[in-house]
Amino acid sequence: MIAALSCMHAAEPLPHFVDDYLAYLYEVHPTGATMDGIHVHDDLVEDYRRSAIDSHSSALSGFGRRLDGIPLDRLPIREQVDHQIVAANIRARQFELEATRSWERNPHVYADTLASSLAAQAIFTHAPETDRARRVLSKLRQVPRLVQAARDNIKEPPAIFVKVGIDTWRGAMAFIDADLPRAFANVDDMHLLGDLADACHEAVQTIGSYVTDLETDIRPKAKGSFRLGRDRFEQKLRLEEGITLPVDRLLAIATRELAATQEEFRQLAGRQNGGDPIEAWRKAKQRHPEPGALIATAREQLDELHTFLSRNPVVGIPEGPGVTVAATPDFFRWSAASMWTPGPYESRPSRAMYYLTDVDQKWDAERKSEHLRGLNTPTLWTISIHEVYPGHFLHYQHLRRVESKVRRSTMFAPASYMEGWAHYCEQMMLEAGFGRGDDTLKLGQLAEALVRLARFIVGIRLHTEDWSVEQGVRFFRDEAFLEESNARREAERGTFDPTYLVYSAGKLMLLKLRRDWYDQQGGKPSLRAFHDALLAQGSAPFWALRRLMLNGSSDVVLE
Repeated sequence: MIAALSCMHAAEPLPHFVDDYLAYLYEVHPTGATMDGIHVHDDLVEDYRRSAIDSHSSALSGFGRRLDGIPLDRLPIREQVDHQIVAANIRARQFELEATRSWERNPHVYADTLASSLAAQAIFTHAPETDRARRVLSKLRQVPRLVQAARDNIKEPPAIFVKVGIDTWRGAMAFIDADLPRAFANVDDMHLLGDLADACHEAVQTIGSYVTDLETDIRPKAKGSFRLGRDRFEQKLRLEEGITLPVDRLLAIATRELAATQEEFRQLAGRQNGGDPIEAWRKAKQRHPEPGALIATAREQLDELHTFLSRNPVVGIPEGPGVTVAATPDFFRWSAASMWTPGPYESRPSRAMYYLTDVDQKWDAERKSEHLRGLNTPTLWTISIHEVYPGHFLHYQHLRRVESKVRRSTMFAPASYMEGWAHYCEQMMLEAGFGRGDDTLKLGQLAEALVRLARFIVGIRLHTEDWSVEQGVRFFRDEAFLEESNARREAERGTFDPTYLVYSAGKLMLLKLRRDWYDQQGGKPSLRAFHDALLAQGSAPFWALRRLMLNGSSDVVLE
């Protein structure tokens, strides 16, 4: 009897809980499941109806109570870390639903979800084309439900959110109208193709009607504030990224790093142009691929980067499918560059896509020139390092080998680590000797670092102070040396992506972790030893990485 009572009160095993929680997340976030390499819900689009949101919030509370019933102090260190990561993940999702409430304020959320959901089926080759076409057909038939949820939920949106939402919905319409039919052109089931064409037409009509309403009815009356406010901003950082510093301290760190990076940029650029750094950078940006040559240039860069990593002890390169470089699909052309990598749970080899946005031949000459100046050769090197080798793509190859389901799944991955690693690689590769002797490569790396540090400052000031988008535009233009259109795009992004400080913050936390790991190891361990030890832990907040790599230490992650 005593043994039976003891069993009744035994704590639930953490792995069992994680399995249940992940299965639930995959069901309610089918696009996230696809990105993780889980395809049991590939025929679904997220349900944003108010009843579903309320149900999701309630379910998260239930999972939180279950997790609280698993005593932390009885777990081995690695499970303790996973327990705390999952607990923060549950609270972060609750905070988004109940406090931030993007689903109630931002039409971009709905458009971006649909575009990503459809694109994942068109881009990744995880299943035969006919099977993926059927899943796309199912998703398209859910568009009326998604659009109606947006109509019902969006209340008092900020004008900037409506503007961005209109742009994203238009991109989704263009993708459905033009790219989806081409993506499944080889399907030989005429009945399926006919159904797909009808569903595409109906989806475009439904979305077009909503876009018209956004433009003519909602946008003129939109007066909501995009600001989170200091309390919500700090809480979002704490729950999603494990960053506990107050915004005043974060601003001081960002301002210090911006000044130091500007000084390094000025000194390097000044040596190339007789003391005028802005003119030197202007000239460097004239070095860019010709229109139509961007893809070929990037392919050559990836070959060179892969060769360098193969010959130098920087980081291990797991075996697996390579990367295809291609032109960005129309629906995603707002992004100059992006990496689409099959998820860490993908069961069969599938291509990864490195997309770059070349000029549109319909643009006028000045717009073409401005676009290519933004993708100048030094900057393109930095982007290729960030997105592919040894940035996001290589990171995912390591994730596939991680045993912990929590630290392997992207459903728990903090952006400060994922983006921090890729941004760190931009600097680290040059320190490791890549491009030695080419000062313009370093200039490109510093220019990208300035943009990320400007995000750090602008994001905080937009959401915790009274900064306007126009003030943000001026800051990016004057302090990060961006041209007007790029400065505006960056400032506008800060309104709906408030914590895009994660790039610079993650890089700084990673550099601190590297210094502390070197100190603890003693001697001079190789760069590869650190990187392989880091990537073996999977994706986790930096406090967790410090506990796992520094003998339990979880002291200050950013200073």
